[in-house]
Amino acid sequence: MNRSLLLVGHPGPEQIGAFLRRAVEDRGGELLFLDVRRAASGSVWRERFSWRLRDRRPSRMGAFEREVLAACRSRGPGRLLAVGTAPLSRETLVQIGRLGIRRINYLTDDPWNPAHRSRWFLRALPGYDAVFSTREANLDDLRRIGVPRANHLPFAYAPEIHFPEPAVGSEPEADLLFYGGADPDRLKTIRPLIRSGFRVRLVGGYWERDAVCRPCAVGEMDGAGLRRAVAAARVVLGLVRRANRDDNSMRTFEVPAMGGCMLTEATAFHRTLFGPEGEAVLYFQGEAEMVRKLRWLLDHDADRRRLMAAARRRITEGKHTYGDRLRVMLEERV
Repeated sequence: MNRSLLLVGHPGPEQIGAFLRRAVEDRGGELLFLDVRRAASGSVWRERFSWRLRDRRPSRMGAFEREVLAACRSRGPGRLLAVGTAPLSRETLVQIGRLGIRRINYLTDDPWNPAHRSRWFLRALPGYDAVFSTREANLDDLRRIGVPRANHLPFAYAPEIHFPEPAVGSEPEADLLFYGGADPDRLKTIRPLIRSGFRVRLVGGYWERDAVCRPCAVGEMDGAGLRRAVAAARVVLGLVRRANRDDNSMRTFEVPAMGGCMLTEATAFHRTLFGPEGEAVLYFQGEAEMVRKLRWLLDHDADRRRLMAAARRRITEGKHTYGDRLRVMLEERV
């Protein structure tokens, strides 16, 4: 069997495509990587036009698909692994399948989320031999539209990026850190914490657009900056993306791997992963419980350190790297 892999994803240093690429390289596997950004023109206006009037397709999607097909024909990989909403149509996936290439998708967003739902991608999904979704809520939907094999495979962490690093002296300490984009449901969660007087630090895009959150927003950070921010925060908030029906997030695995103490949303997946309340993390449902448990963590340093150590053991000793996720996807049988 041809063990080579064609990986279609985003190569940005904090992107899952890059994490999987590194995992393949660490395994010593034969890899061809195609950058999904090549499906976009580089023109902001052209991309906006295509997004709004062409069912959210990248403007150069057709050209990118031809590039993928050419690579499949010339290199003959045994498998194609596409990350997320990869710009590959049903017709292109059919042609790839005729070449004897196994087609896999690691579905990192909810394709039924109205914010980025597109008919062409929903039509493409049954063209994969297997789809691995980071959320269980997608599985019945995927089977309903004809995906042959739909599996749950959560997010993970990248050990080369997500590890503990001491905070430098100039790093501002925070009672609470959250990193991720300023989604509307997240704004509703974060604002009460700021108004309650906690020292909140917000890493990620668009927080500066909100008047309440703006003073706490520090913009984007690379991996090293994020490690230092986690080290300087007494507690890190674990929120899932509700619009995506998520039961876990990238932070679920990254924060413990970096040595952070998590106060996290109570989901069935989180409870299975981290165990009962107080064993490795604290859970919350609703604003009042979140504020109360944050105050408790800030008042109990020894317990906070115990939780940090327990959560890190759970994640780092539990086969939760992107290398582990890659192994599951590549070893899955039809």
